[in-house]
Amino acid sequence: MDIFKDGLNFDLGGILNALLPVALQIGLIIIGFIILVPIGKKIIEKSLQKAGKNEKLSPSRMKTLEKLLTNLFAYVMIFILLVMILGTLDINIGPLLAGAGIIGLAIGFGAQGLVSDIVTGFFILLERQIEVDDYVTAGGFDGICEEVGLRTTKIRSFDGTLNFVPNRQIAGVANHSRGNMRALVDIGISYDDKIDEAIVVLEQVCAEFQADERFKDGPNVLGVQSIGSSDVVLRVVGQTENGAQFGCERDMRKRIKETFDKNNIDIPFPHQVFVQKVTK
Repeated sequence: MDIFKDGLNFDLGGILNALLPVALQIGLIIIGFIILVPIGKKIIEKSLQKAGKNEKLSPSRMKTLEKLLTNLFAYVMIFILLVMILGTLDINIGPLLAGAGIIGLAIGFGAQGLVSDIVTGFFILLERQIEVDDYVTAGGFDGICEEVGLRTTKIRSFDGTLNFVPNRQIAGVANHSRGNMRALVDIGISYDDKIDEAIVVLEQVCAEFQADERFKDGPNVLGVQSIGSSDVVLRVVGQTENGAQFGCERDMRKRIKETFDKNNIDIPFPHQVFVQKVTK
C-alpha cells in the first residue's frame, strides 16, 4: 500500500487502515493471554489436587509442585505470547531464533553457575530434600521454605527476611521438619544443692508435661550433663511433635524455675572471687 503522496505528504487514513487490524490482533492475543494464564494455573492446581489424593501426596509436596509447575507454565505462555506478537507483525522469527541460539551458546560458556543451579534444583526436587513449609537450614540460611525453584530456593528467616538462595549454594540441607523433634532443656543448680533432690523435683515437672499432647515421648530427666565453674547442669529431654519443640522448651524452663523456687533450689549465676594481697 502506498501511504505516501506528493513527497512529504502521507495518507493518514492509509496508515490507520494498515495498523488497525494489526493492533486489533495484538490486543486480542494479549486479552487471550490474560484469560488463559489464570485458567491454566487453576487447571494445574485442580489436577495436582486430584493426583495428590490418588497418590497420597503430602500438603507440602503439593505446594512445592504447584509453585514449580505454575512458574513453568507462565514462562511457556510468555514465550508463546512473544512469538505470536512477532508473527502478527510479519517479523520472520527464524533468523531471530537462530541468532538467539548462537548468542545463547556463547553465553552458556559463561553461565555455568546457572546450569549448576538448574541441575542442583532438579535433584533437590527429585530427592525431596526441601519442600514448601519445611523448616530448614540451607545455604547458610535458617527459616521456612516458601518456594523451591529450578534456579533458586526461597527461605524466609524468622525475622521476616526473604532469602533467595541459588541452588548451587545449597551444598548441604538440614531439614528440621521430618519426623518428631527433640525438646532439650539444660538447667543448672548450685553446688550447695543436693543433686538427687533436684532430680526428684525435675521428675515431678516432667510428669506434668508427659500428659501434654505435644510430647510424643517423655520428657525425662537424663541426669548430670556437665559440671561448670559455678553450677551443676542437669538435662531434660523429650520427643515432641514437629515444630512444637520450641514452645515446649520455653514452657518447661518456666515451670522448672517456678518449681525450683518453691523448693528453695538455686539456679546460680557466675561468681568471681577477687583476692587482694596486702604487702607491708
